[in-house]
Amino acid sequence: MTRKLPFTTIENLRDFGDYAAGHRHMKKGVLFRSAHQAEASDEELEALAALGLSLIVDLRRPGERERMPSRRWKGFAAEVIANDHPEVGDDPWQTFMKTTEITADSMRAYMLTYYDAAPHEVRHIDLYTRWFRRLGETDGATLVHCAAGKDRTGILCALTHHIAGVHPDDIMADYLLTNDEERFARRMPLFAAHVEELTGRRPDEKAMRTTMGVEAAYLERALAAMVRDNGSIDGYLRDVLGVDAERRAAVERRILV
Repeated sequence: MTRKLPFTTIENLRDFGDYAAGHRHMKKGVLFRSAHQAEASDEELEALAALGLSLIVDLRRPGERERMPSRRWKGFAAEVIANDHPEVGDDPWQTFMKTTEITADSMRAYMLTYYDAAPHEVRHIDLYTRWFRRLGETDGATLVHCAAGKDRTGILCALTHHIAGVHPDDIMADYLLTNDEERFARRMPLFAAHVEELTGRRPDEKAMRTTMGVEAAYLERALAAMVRDNGSIDGYLRDVLGVDAERRAAVERRILV
């Protein structure tokens, strides 16, 4: 089955529904995930509109949205979940890139630290909470995205899969679909040039692949943080994100057949 949609100016766009979920099945054409839409062509914006999106969650920080504002199609009327929580200090990723030797090992260490903290980051808690509340209350297709559509997006999609009852192996497999060789080949030179402009140093290919991709250990680190601090993933959903039995049932009705 091909989950990736044939878009090139909207990266990493795919349907993350249509999985077996215990004795039920996730709906197809309801749950989409992607990178940002700041570089979207007019043609691909029209194709995105044709998906029937009624709800979008933009997981980016305010500064990211300001630097790379989302392009919208004519007649855009979808609800957008975002927040303007004050940013303390500089963009942490840019700060890391500017101040640290960029290697595959240093990037991997940074990502593991990031995923350990991400589930309990105040801004993420707000966005994730609002996603699950509105997901159970709206009709139409939905889109989860951040900048690259892999880390913040990956955690939220994994939590959505968990609520649905998707097998952990399928949750991880979906997460790892970000590692698309075609996308790497297309975007790596552009990304390397961006890093060189930002830092004055051009990283090697191995470092860039680590930066642009994901590893199972990353998502495992985030899920382990939920278990460590909240007893279980369900405990995190209930106690941190407010996904009680009623809200969980609403999400299930929305995404399962």
